Amino acid sequence: MSKKKEVLDAILKQGMLPLFFHTDVQESIDIVKTLYASGIRVFEFTNRGDEAKKVFKALIDARNIEMPELQLGIGTIKTMSEAEKFISLGADFIVAPIVTPSVGDLVHSHDLLWIPGCMTPNEIALAQQNKAALIKLFPANVLGPGFLSAIKELFKGQLFIPTGGVDLEIENLKSWFKAGVCAVGMGSKLINPKQVDGLAEKTQQALQLVAQARAESER
Repeated sequence: MSKKKEVLDAILKQGMLPLFFHTDVQESIDIVKTLYASGIRVFEFTNRGDEAKKVFKALIDARNIEMPELQLGIGTIKTMSEAEKFISLGADFIVAPIVTPSVGDLVHSHDLLWIPGCMTPNEIALAQQNKAALIKLFPANVLGPGFLSAIKELFKGQLFIPTGGVDLEIENLKSWFKAGVCAVGMGSKLINPKQVDGLAEKTQQALQLVAQARAESER
């Protein structure tokens, strides 16, 4: 199985993609180990600070030793140079807030999953033209489930994941799955690097809520 399909299957199975950025190496490793022990098998670290490269490399090293089933990706990738750096560090997939075809081409050349962010039908069409198997709807709290319901018939068969403001609450999750998403991105509503007490329980609850929302939306 290709790495691209392996990661996509993991996201579809998990139903959500946790993500966060933190500057501290050991605290970041501890958070990801807690997520892993709570059932997470695919995770996105975000490239939002000067320390991101150092922390990501440490996460990759820790994953290789202690979390062998974890698919570890990098988000907020906007340029070719950023993509090249993190792919060289071992990123399993690349997430972007925008559609940059050259980045998509680079990621595809490594047989990795590229998840570009879109806000308009034109951007979605461009992402499709550049072979995006999964598209991030961003920012989700601005677009809302109604946006996807209105445009999904234009893009039959396309997989979508909303990120940015998805609530860890059953009715909100149900509205997204009913609208047609395949998974949801879960950032600060799930993970606060400065307050990690109860993260294991919260993660397990999130996985249960996602499974419940997905099941109920299909009835």
